[in-house]
Amino acid sequence: MKRSGGVRLAWICAVACSAVVWPAAAQNATATDSALGKPVLVELFTSEGCSDCPPADRMLEELDKTQPIAGVHAIVLSEHVTYWDHLGWRDPFSLEEMTERQKEYGDRFGLQDIYTPQMVVDGAAQFVGSDPRALAAAMKSAGARPKEEIAIENARWANGQAEFSVRAREGLHARLVAALAADATHSEVARGENAGRTLHHVAVVRVMKEFGGDALDGRALKLGGGDLVHQDEASGPVRLVVFLVEPGTGHVVGAATARLKSGE
Repeated sequence: MKRSGGVRLAWICAVACSAVVWPAAAQNATATDSALGKPVLVELFTSEGCSDCPPADRMLEELDKTQPIAGVHAIVLSEHVTYWDHLGWRDPFSLEEMTERQKEYGDRFGLQDIYTPQMVVDGAAQFVGSDPRALAAAMKSAGARPKEEIAIENARWANGQAEFSVRAREGLHARLVAALAADATHSEVARGENAGRTLHHVAVVRVMKEFGGDALDGRALKLGGGDLVHQDEASGPVRLVVFLVEPGTGHVVGAATARLKSGE
């Protein structure tokens, strides 16, 4: 257990599993359901230095691939924190901004500890990131809440950054946040708790920025690509994720995503 910025860091031991077993209620989704489902943002705070994180990484990847919750479209982000980096292995995807973001969630949820793996669904529920039942319950609850319509327009990758615009209803009082994420990444971990393992990740955040609510009128926006090049991902796809945050509660009230291509 460690301290950083006055926040105690606790590492919760999650039950490792070789395959994700979704609750029965979450196994009836179809391709049409996920395509038309209500968007729900799922954030995973993780680290390659944490031996309890790979099961959560796999669960996020499986969620993204199979979309098992009927009527809900999971928009996923893998957010790698820095506080494991000095314990034998520096996670090449870790960002101090993600550590600070997790601390903000910790304060909002009234937690004494921040930990990995942790999932946050729509900014409204948090739980150990390898718990499929907690994830299914949180997503069903988020899917039952009303959402604002938000659309990404004219999105393209140019000169090492994303260029795009966002539209939502006029007069909407919400903050716009945008993130660029490497579609898929992997690492050969040489040291630390996961030494000797090849770890795979999905939708790994490389940059995140708040634009504010005045950027919802279709004006041209730009978001720098950050360090999106790692190992063989230089020409791989990049995800643009935008979401609306309700002032005061911090809840996500709308989200959308688009795939771009780095190097275009």
